[in-house]
Amino acid sequence: MPSRREADGEGPSENPDPATLARSYYDALDAGEYDRLASLLDPEFVQRRPDRTFEGRDRFVAFMRDERPNTDTTHAVERVYPSGPGVAVRGRLLDADGEELFGFVDVFDSDGERLTALETYAAEP
Repeated sequence: MPSRREADGEGPSENPDPATLARSYYDALDAGEYDRLASLLDPEFVQRRPDRTFEGRDRFVAFMRDERPNTDTTHAVERVYPSGPGVAVRGRLLDADGEELFGFVDVFDSDGERLTALETYAAEP
């Protein structure tokens, strides 16, 4: 089943830029497409966030698929800052009812083909 962005013709290209990779990351995560999510991440992917660090793509995807407390969420991307070797994204995480759980800024690093790292900053609404 194509994702929302793929259905709109916004899927990743053969050599996606970091902004496209970041948007595809949120789309795959929100759709529960964990194989697709893994394909966007380098095997050595690392996420650092205020409460923990995930080292390795497999560990990160396993947490997102099996361990996070709420999987029925949507990332409302408000702004993408594409300058530099990576990309920064500002948005809000919404629950199933559309209520804001928290605001976030994600800073992604990319090797030009996959996302290699993610630094997440979060704030309560």
